[in-house]
Amino acid sequence: MTFQASGAFDIDAWEAEKPYDEQGGNKLTRVHVSKTFHGDLVGTSTTELITVESAAGPVAYVGIEHVQGILHGREGTFVLQHSAGTEDGTPGTQWLRWLIVPTSGTGELAGIRGTGQITVTDGGHTWTLEYTLD
Repeated sequence: MTFQASGAFDIDAWEAEKPYDEQGGNKLTRVHVSKTFHGDLVGTSTTELITVESAAGPVAYVGIEHVQGILHGREGTFVLQHSAGTEDGTPGTQWLRWLIVPTSGTGELAGIRGTGQITVTDGGHTWTLEYTLD
């Protein structure tokens, strides 16, 4: 059975970006982020991001996020793989996707698989997740 979940999250901490490679006008940085989730998922997470900035501004990032919480009444942990970017460096052309890393679920979330999206609005960050449980 496929489940739909949604909610919002708060960014609790965004550690200073640490540039590690700059070439040809592009800059790669590492960032550590902590979040609190609300909605169908109630919990917290820590994330490691690699970001790309070009002359157009922030244009892409990848990341790994370790989530701990309760999803639709089931408690456990799982890992999200992030893939995100913009078509031309402007916020209106963003795409932000999640993949639940297979075999990463623990506790009552063991066997979880799925995909999701993040939407950035003036009011903050919202998310949707479509998932299955073995």
